[in-house]
Amino acid sequence: MQWFSAENVVAVGTAVLGIVASGVMVWYERRVPRRKRIGYRVQMDNPIGDGVRLGRANVRLGLFDEAPGMTDATLVLLRVENDGSQGIDRDDYTSPEVHGLTAVFTDRTIRGVSVTQPDDTDHLMDHFTAARGFGYDGNTLRIPRVPLNRGEHYKLLVLLSGGDVGTPIRLRGGIREGEVHPNRSATPDDKPPLFSRAARLITIMLTLSVLTLASIIVARDDSPAPIECEQGRLAVVGSTAFKPVVEELAKQYERKCPDASIVVEARGSSAGVNELGSLGGRSKRAARNLIAFSDGPAVGAPAELVGDRVALSVFTLVVNDGIRLPAGGLLLKDVRRIYRGEVTRWKQLDPSLPDLPIVLVSRNADSGTRQIFQDRVLGSWERVPSTSLDCVHKDDVSAPVMRCELDATEDVLAKVAGIPGAIGYSEFTLAKGHKGLRTVALDGASPSVGDIESGRSEYPYRGVEYAYTYGRPANGSLASSFLAFIGQGESETIIRAHGHLPCSATAASGLCAGEWRSRVAVAGGGRE
Repeated sequence: MQWFSAENVVAVGTAVLGIVASGVMVWYERRVPRRKRIGYRVQMDNPIGDGVRLGRANVRLGLFDEAPGMTDATLVLLRVENDGSQGIDRDDYTSPEVHGLTAVFTDRTIRGVSVTQPDDTDHLMDHFTAARGFGYDGNTLRIPRVPLNRGEHYKLLVLLSGGDVGTPIRLRGGIREGEVHPNRSATPDDKPPLFSRAARLITIMLTLSVLTLASIIVARDDSPAPIECEQGRLAVVGSTAFKPVVEELAKQYERKCPDASIVVEARGSSAGVNELGSLGGRSKRAARNLIAFSDGPAVGAPAELVGDRVALSVFTLVVNDGIRLPAGGLLLKDVRRIYRGEVTRWKQLDPSLPDLPIVLVSRNADSGTRQIFQDRVLGSWERVPSTSLDCVHKDDVSAPVMRCELDATEDVLAKVAGIPGAIGYSEFTLAKGHKGLRTVALDGASPSVGDIESGRSEYPYRGVEYAYTYGRPANGSLASSFLAFIGQGESETIIRAHGHLPCSATAASGLCAGEWRSRVAVAGGGRE
């Protein structure tokens, strides 16, 4: 990672700028240019009396008939506060009069005033005396030079008449190196703002910084160096079990590289490898546009074929839904007895199982899924010969068990789901979502990709998926570009989504290495 790349410098600089700007804003708001401030707010302006006008809100009932001219009485609660960063002394008021501030109630006449101070403040009331200018005349209220520490306040409850609520109320006066200004009105029935103005501004600044950083991250491509798109046509053959993965990988590559066309034709692992070897023997040039995927290594393939490990695939035995095996599934020794033809009915394995004949639904000899099954599970070839073409009618009535061979994984799953007593094998992800059948644990181990990756399971029916080319593909070829794409992060996600473990991501664990035991060592080897 390049710590001092241009993108990182811009990203860090933006973050620092957002934090510094927020701090400067708060400092500027509080200390520059107004270090001393008196704010005021009207917290209540309501009508009272029994002669109130229709339509007024928040009416306070009061009987003022005995007081002439009080039928239009109103009450105003005025809060005066030090909301600056420094305390205010008597000498800070700049008024030429004895008093410091003047409150003017437009179109109304003051009838009386009451002053209150907070419970934790005891010095403010001493300043509200006539000698210090406290008093009123007409619509004007004179307020003394009251010293206020930072954050202190007092309230004036003013009784008025002759006007209506909502007429302008202004507090006039001057503060040395400061100002007198109105604050947001917060009446007793109002809810206080969730955030202060400073907090809102800080939030805006930080949000803008985060959005800028997000834009940089989105714009910047941290993925490995992009593949160099190649044009032309590429054919991919081989494994039917891995076909869904290859098809999606091909679509993703074509989306990135519109000038490329990748055709997937899965006919079985051995068939694909044989096609690649045969084509390469006739024309190496033509073979450059063909990749063969194989479940397991291509044993006996031409020496010119080069295989890349792509993924660790997990396979599973499947049985018809009517066969309800114990939680531990089948023992390996019982699976071998079944495929040797020694057990022909399910009830022979367990009295709780139905008395149905066992039907072996297998893949043809070109299948890599079958080859891995024989190597990893049976330890030998499937010894029962094929006795049925349709998996329903036994062509050889003397055979102890019915066995058929099919070309594709999808065909095996459909047959097992439709034939009572049937058993077969398949790539795990394709099988687990199929209706009408059940996957089978082996020796108590379930076909769990997660358990295998974490090392918690020694589930045996698994193998490595290989991608074969005729010789190492040349740089700049579509085959080379596609194989490079398969090893990148986006492709790893696709491989995992289909239930496989990408070899490029599990190299450190060695899962893909050494998964295959040479078929030379298979006991009882020999083709059917």
